[in-house]
Amino acid sequence: MSTTCALCRRIVPDERLQDPQAVQEHHLRPEERAESPTVMVCRPCHKQIHALFTNDELRSEYDTINALRSASRLTEYLSWIRGTNRLDINVETSNHVRQQQNR
Repeated sequence: MSTTCALCRRIVPDERLQDPQAVQEHHLRPEERAESPTVMVCRPCHKQIHALFTNDELRSEYDTINALRSASRLTEYLSWIRGTNRLDINVETSNHVRQQQNR
């Protein structure tokens, strides 16, 4: 059965689901896994979320799928990913996240 990514809303067809990591569970409140609501997102979206936002930001500002969808940092990415069927992309951690991790 095909799955729709909660973030980009792309449909991941059945044949792509043979890859067990094609769709991944994203905890909306990282590091609070026991209580955290989850959403199913495609692998590229999951990677991009964690490349652009710190866990603190995800917990405090982006703990709903609607908040993530409307985040300005994801605007260009979402516009691009919706036009492709790729499930493997190169993702680099943003300078913003790197700076926060080095504190």
